[in-house]
Amino acid sequence: MKLKTALMFVVLSAVSTAGSAQVTRTSPFDKLTNHNDRQRSGWNPNEKKLTPKAVSGGGFGALWSSPQLDGFNGTPPRLFAAPLYMNAVRMTGGDHAGKTFQTVFAVTTTGYAYAISAAASGGVPAGTILWRKRLTEAPCGKGTLANLATPVIDPKTNRLYVTSCSDPQWQVHALDIRSGEEMSGWPIDFDAATMNRPGLNRNGSTKWVAETDDKKSFSSDGKRAVCRTPCYTQRGGLNLSADGERLYLTFGPDGVGWLVVVDTAAAKVATAFTSIQTNQQEQGGMWASGGPAIDRQGRIHVSTGANLIPGRLYGLSGVCPECDNAWGQTIMQFVDDRSKGLTLTGTYTPYNYCQASKTDIDIGSSGVIAFDLPKGSSSTTSLLSLGGGKQGNIYLLDRDHMPGGLVKRQPCTDDPSQDKSLLAPEPQPEFGKPGPINLFKPFSDDLGAFDQAKSRSTAAYFRDARGSSYVFVSGSKKIGENLTTDAPPGLARVKVITSPGKPAFLRVDGMEESQTFKNPGNPVVSSNGGRDAVVWVLDNNAPRTANLYGAGAPKPVLYAFDALNFKLLWKTGDGELFTSGKYNEPTIVNGMALVGTDRIQAFGLRAR
Repeated sequence: MKLKTALMFVVLSAVSTAGSAQVTRTSPFDKLTNHNDRQRSGWNPNEKKLTPKAVSGGGFGALWSSPQLDGFNGTPPRLFAAPLYMNAVRMTGGDHAGKTFQTVFAVTTTGYAYAISAAASGGVPAGTILWRKRLTEAPCGKGTLANLATPVIDPKTNRLYVTSCSDPQWQVHALDIRSGEEMSGWPIDFDAATMNRPGLNRNGSTKWVAETDDKKSFSSDGKRAVCRTPCYTQRGGLNLSADGERLYLTFGPDGVGWLVVVDTAAAKVATAFTSIQTNQQEQGGMWASGGPAIDRQGRIHVSTGANLIPGRLYGLSGVCPECDNAWGQTIMQFVDDRSKGLTLTGTYTPYNYCQASKTDIDIGSSGVIAFDLPKGSSSTTSLLSLGGGKQGNIYLLDRDHMPGGLVKRQPCTDDPSQDKSLLAPEPQPEFGKPGPINLFKPFSDDLGAFDQAKSRSTAAYFRDARGSSYVFVSGSKKIGENLTTDAPPGLARVKVITSPGKPAFLRVDGMEESQTFKNPGNPVVSSNGGRDAVVWVLDNNAPRTANLYGAGAPKPVLYAFDALNFKLLWKTGDGELFTSGKYNEPTIVNGMALVGTDRIQAFGLRAR
């Protein structure tokens, strides 16, 4: 009898353990990470309801809205992070425990994470807050900087990984998607003691700089910038390895970029790689909202930026082109060896990186996307693209043969035909010879910072039913004496040109000329496989330097275009959206367009 009782206890314990670790099922509708997938393609090929005809037919409009989310000491929330979505989450905590919901996940600048119902269920209306989690009692920027990056969901472990800044220190949290509760062993601190462990940084002696109370732009000698509190910004969307065991995140701002890897099983920082080898080189911030892209081979790719201060003080020498292991203005490729850490396996730096860096015209304002062409269509079927950047250019690279060195960037040049990306054979109008394609004009190596920047968005990929591949890029042409006035085009469609046995290259296939964007976020594409493609763009509707708070705060606009002819299908009305953050993107899932502003606002096909 005792034996039977013992055996029954073991069985019941096993069942209980399995239940607590139950995997949440995924669906084709889920959006678990920024820009739709690990590759950052920006493409949802599983949208059957929101066809161009349906979106433009008069029945598409506002469906529901959540309440305004929580502020902090009078500061209202903003969503820089894109909403995430799961089609079926069974809640285990809070007022709705035991019920299953279509669920939106959101994080705000004021230091909160939320789960919100995306459809009415069991008497609970759409837009209901299912759980909320306060991540910090002292959000950075007094509630304007606490949460900037789009989180990532691991359905196998029911975890939502999200970063948050608690003045002045960044942390990464692991929340149970079913209850909002923090997982055991979390959060993890990003502090000097953690980040400066011997051997952690795989690129020289660069140190994680402790916070400072000095608010000046320059140090006392008038030559060297000092970081403000906090010293780093975590804006790039988080990403996960395919097995969920490694979490990847990036830090800026301009002075140094950090790619950081977290071991999710051990709940610790495992390895890191900085954009520079010593702190004095001051360049290469990894701050694009797209965050790192992971290709199907597991390689990690990230773009880096420039730094305005050294360029202004020291000119081209401030870019440090002669320095080893200085990777400003570069696309970097890594392999994450679980025993050795991050290893640099490839680089690409544009031909004019010195000139652009000197005036803070970052390519690192845009993230990279990885995509694959059908076998045999080209000699380069594993591709990487960066579209936009502050200069408004688009670049195409062969991921299997990255063209740059592993120790030093190539010398600077004024000759665009010497650029090492996959160039179209025809001359570009700006140069009279081959070179990178400039999408948003005019081309300039001098004017492109702040409100003069042409783009700060991550491109989106789409392959149609005939097998043709396209890259969509959002930005803005600049006109006026100082190139600060926006004008069309603001959306470009670029075709990937292929021929068996030859390298792929890009050619402009269309420009949207009817709408004026002021500071658009990442374009995203929804389609039913290779058909019925719609391109969605959320425009901040104000210059980059605009204040997001107060009576004059801008109201963004959401646009929907037919992907193949750029016909405007629909856009939100004046003031219909509440004030949002910057560099944001809509989430298009399961017949809905979800927008993060100071709340979650949903649009879709309304019953007639």
